[in-house]
Amino acid sequence: MQRQLKKSISIAKRACFSSLRPSAAAAAAAENAPPQLPPFNYQPRPYNGPSADEVLAKRKRFLGPSILHFYQKPVNIVEGKMQYLFDESGRRYLDAFAGIVTVSCGHCHPEVLNAIIEQSKLLQHTTTIYLNHAMTDYAEALASKMPGNLKVVYFVNSGTEANELATLMARLYTGNLGMISLRNAYHGGSSGTLGLTAVSTWKYPVPEGNVHHIMNPDPYRGAFGADAQRYAKEVQDHIEYGSSGKVGGFIAETVQGVGGAIELAPGYLKLVYDIIRKVGGVCIADEVQTGFGRMGSHYWGFETQGVIPDIVTMAKGIGNGLPLGAVVTTPEIASVMAQKTQLNTFGGNPVCSAGGLAVLRVLDKEKRQAHCANVGSHLLDRLRSLMERHDIIGDVRGRGLMVGVELVTDRKEKTPAKDETLVVFEKLKDLGVLVGKGGLHGNVFRIKPPMCFTKDDADFVVDALDYALSKL
Repeated sequence: MQRQLKKSISIAKRACFSSLRPSAAAAAAAENAPPQLPPFNYQPRPYNGPSADEVLAKRKRFLGPSILHFYQKPVNIVEGKMQYLFDESGRRYLDAFAGIVTVSCGHCHPEVLNAIIEQSKLLQHTTTIYLNHAMTDYAEALASKMPGNLKVVYFVNSGTEANELATLMARLYTGNLGMISLRNAYHGGSSGTLGLTAVSTWKYPVPEGNVHHIMNPDPYRGAFGADAQRYAKEVQDHIEYGSSGKVGGFIAETVQGVGGAIELAPGYLKLVYDIIRKVGGVCIADEVQTGFGRMGSHYWGFETQGVIPDIVTMAKGIGNGLPLGAVVTTPEIASVMAQKTQLNTFGGNPVCSAGGLAVLRVLDKEKRQAHCANVGSHLLDRLRSLMERHDIIGDVRGRGLMVGVELVTDRKEKTPAKDETLVVFEKLKDLGVLVGKGGLHGNVFRIKPPMCFTKDDADFVVDALDYALSKL
């Protein structure tokens, strides 16, 4: 009987442990399960177009070989709605890069779309040789967003064109040819702006004009850390030793975008603007990626440095995806353009003007600047907590919804984690997150989503990054 009792107890124990095993296994599986996209009440349309392989084959055959694409297996994006994108199979991705920091209000935002459609029904194009209220209404609204005497607007089609025109204005107004820009800057890839750009990845070996590149006031990698005074002294030294003593202008992004979300050392622009103006130059703020409330704390990036530029260039988020850019300057500087006939055929196009005006109204109506500050703070806090868990994260930086995460193999030496970044980049895509890459070595994740991006979206990005780094 005793033997039988022991046997019964043994069977009971096995049954008990057997019943526990699936629960423990489920918990372990749940812990290792990849994060899931936040719910989103939208159903994409069925797609019957060419496949990703067919599109890629046509790109290779008909488009220039310099046109790059992300990912080993490129994503065929066929539809977008607010902060999300959909591929040919209907799979949803969180767009944490906003079409290279371009989609401000959200993909296919209904109010922006409606403005574009209604204007298209009336008049698609006339150019500036005739009167049309769409352009002037928009210019008035845009000028109202500018501080100081920045009240004259020129419309162009892109950030590159805006920076070309700003450079021309600076040289004409001052009578000096020399331009100064920062190392690690990106201001365009045309023959006119290539000289201003200072990242070798983007530069061809061609004449670049009279441009000087000065030390980048990078708080993370810069020689002087966050010491704005020492960087400013280097600017003064460069003018005295490397120029005629006079310059045409100085151009800088407040946060370097392509360069890897580098926010300039605090107080730097105020010091440098004073130096530049004393030697006859004008100061240009490149707001192509930083403008329109994305920074959260301020509407324009230059405001974070307590300065007012002489010329401001803008594009990308200005049109939520429309080919639109602008240069805003003072009446005094604008007057030099009247020496000759100045025309941009598509600048101020009625459809783009209507869309641009709608963007301004949506950003105000939906309080997107405050939203960027709120969600951006949450995102940065979570990323900095993640940094404590993963030594490969060397730096987390940014402001609002313009954020960078730099990966390094050695925190002390700050050695760029090039290969690891590529692996994690691919893994994030597989998890449903599309981010950008930047920096000279391509080791910085650029998180700059549409400005309708939520805290749930931010949590998903961080959880996906955590998951991908854990698997690394």
